[in-house]
Amino acid sequence: MLKIISGFFLGLLFTAFMAYIMAPSLMFQERVSPFGVEETAARIQQNIQKTGNGWSLTGLRNPAKAVQQDGSNTLPVLMVEACSTKYSAPILKDDTVRFLSILMPCKISVYKKNDGKTYIGNMNAGLMGKMFGPMVGEVMGHVAADQAKFLEFDPSTPAPELIKGSGGGDAKAGGAAGGGGGC
Repeated sequence: MLKIISGFFLGLLFTAFMAYIMAPSLMFQERVSPFGVEETAARIQQNIQKTGNGWSLTGLRNPAKAVQQDGSNTLPVLMVEACSTKYSAPILKDDTVRFLSILMPCKISVYKKNDGKTYIGNMNAGLMGKMFGPMVGEVMGHVAADQAKFLEFDPSTPAPELIKGSGGGDAKAGGAAGGGGGC
């Protein structure tokens, strides 16, 4: 009997340890882009605009710019921000999950690493949504499906222009930019 109980607890500890080790790689996704930082961000912006489902661009940020202005050197980073009122409305209307507004707008980070390659990072919306009940799980499942469309690139199409927006600053200055609507 002691062997069974010991085995159960060792299995439980192993499972908890593996969950702790693997959780970050499950919650966030990273992939290599075949394009440079600005072209990747521009293609993501174009795909967001084509996706429908209430999506609009809400910003383009350059968090590396503030670090550079502070005298440090860092590789390029652009954050494309978008929101869908179709998906944000049910969450924002429900008092029990309104705190999830912290996840809005949807952000996709495009950055260069020391290996010279451009990467795309995003939250695993489908997995994150499942942690907050059925309604949020369903909504975030739709968000995840749309995010997959944002990240589909056709290399045979010409590169679009990066949308730097108006009124909110621009990516070169480190501020937000983008159209109206959104969250």
